[in-house]
Amino acid sequence: MNNRKVGVCVIGSGRAGMIHARNFRSSVPYAKLVAVADPHEQTAREAARELELDHGYTDYRQALMNDAVDAVVVVTPTVYHKEIVVAAARAGKHVLCEKPMAMNPEECEEMIQACAEAGVKLQVAFMRRFDESFLEAKRQVEEGMIGDVVLVKSLTRGPSTPQPWMYDLKMSNGPLAEVNSHDIDTLRWFLGSEFSSVYAIGGNYRNKDVADRYPDFYDNVVLTGSARNGKLGVIDGAVSVGYGYDARVEILGTEGVIFIGQTHEKTLVTANGGKQLTRPFMNSWRSLYKDAYLAEDTHFIACILEDRQPRVGGIDGKMAAAVVHAGNASLARKAIVQLE
Repeated sequence: MNNRKVGVCVIGSGRAGMIHARNFRSSVPYAKLVAVADPHEQTAREAARELELDHGYTDYRQALMNDAVDAVVVVTPTVYHKEIVVAAARAGKHVLCEKPMAMNPEECEEMIQACAEAGVKLQVAFMRRFDESFLEAKRQVEEGMIGDVVLVKSLTRGPSTPQPWMYDLKMSNGPLAEVNSHDIDTLRWFLGSEFSSVYAIGGNYRNKDVADRYPDFYDNVVLTGSARNGKLGVIDGAVSVGYGYDARVEILGTEGVIFIGQTHEKTLVTANGGKQLTRPFMNSWRSLYKDAYLAEDTHFIACILEDRQPRVGGIDGKMAAAVVHAGNASLARKAIVQLE
C-alpha cells in the first residue's frame, strides 16, 4: 500500500451518511474526506460545518467534477442509487453504495456494468459482514463447529417511524429492502447459497394513519425461503416497534447452534426498591454496528489502494435486491415466488 490519501465525498448527509463521513474525516487510514453532498442546502451546509469542510454540494454532479474526489459513498434514498453510481463510475470515481443497492436487479446490473467498464471498485455496504461476532460465527461455521448448517433465522426490528418517502414502495421497496436487506445478505452468507424460492406475509399494524394513502405499506413482515442447496431461511422484520433496536441471528446446524446479537446497549443493570432489575435496551443500529461501519469503510479504502476486489460486491447487492423483489411479489400475490 502506498502512502497517498484517497479523497472521499459522501453523497447524502443523513444519519448513515454522517457515520461514514465522520469515519472518513478522522478514523480511516489513508483516507481524506474532501466533500459532502446533499440536495437540501441547509443539511449540506450543516454537515460541511461539522466536518470542517469549506462547503457542501447541493448537486452531486458538481462533486463528481472535483478532481480531489477519488471515491464516493452513496447514502441517498434507494431510488437514486443507480443514477448516482453510474454517473460516479463514468467520472472515474470508486463507489461504496449503501444498501439496498438499487430498486431491482436490473438496476444493480447496470451499476455493476458501469463500474466494470470504468475500472473502478464497487462495494456494497452490508456492514454486518465486518462485525467481529459475525466474522467469528462465519469462521466457526466453516470449521464445522455446528456440523452442517440447516437453518438460518435473522431478525431486524427498528424502533423509529419510517421517513415519509419510505411509505411509498415505489420509492423504497418497503421494509424488506430498507430494514431487512441486511438479513437477506446474512442468510445468503451463512447458507452459502442463493435463494430458490420465497414466501412472505406481512401487514401494517403500527402505522395505520398512512394505510389509506399507502395501502401496500407493511410494518411487519415474515419471509421464509428455500436455498438452492436445500437449506432453509427465515427473516423477521419490523419497523416502529418502539422498544429499541433489535437485531439477532440464529444459525442451526446438524450438531449445534450459534446465536449472534445482543439486546442490551450497556452492561449497566439497575435494581431499586421495586425489586426489579432494569437494563437499557439497544437504542440504535448506530451503536450496535459502530465498529463494523469503521471496518467497512477502512476495507473500502484498502481495496482501492491495494487494487483488490471488495469483500462485498455488486453481485451481493444484486442478489439481495432480487430477494426483496420476490418477497414483495409474494406479499402482493399471497403465493410462493420462484427466483431465477
